[in-house]
Amino acid sequence: QVQAVESGGGSVQVGGSLTLSCAASGAVSGIYAMGWYRQAPGQQRELVATAGARGSTYVVDSVRGRFTISRDDEKHTVSLQMDELKPEDTAIYYCNVKGHAPWGAPQDYWGQGTQVTVSS
Repeated sequence: QVQAVESGGGSVQVGGSLTLSCAASGAVSGIYAMGWYRQAPGQQRELVATAGARGSTYVVDSVRGRFTISRDDEKHTVSLQMDELKPEDTAIYYCNVKGHAPWGAPQDYWGQGTQVTVSS
């Protein structure tokens, strides 16, 4: 099993910045990707950014240029640097960890979520 814990959420005004961090623990040897999703009230959970192997990253169009994802494979952590925040970025942000179970099956693990509130 893998556990993921997020931190760094909070409240910020429009145009401000926040940095989210997620630390994975447990069966970390099987982790092959980490990323971030978010869910606003009344909306579906959506992908924000992912970080895979060898420094590969992907950021969705809506936040590209404002958000930066980084992953430390050695520490089993992933961070999301959020700049130029907008009210529409308000959501609960969830850390997503993709890892191989001991028997090889891919598994998704989720953090408990951290609230990001952007006020105008």
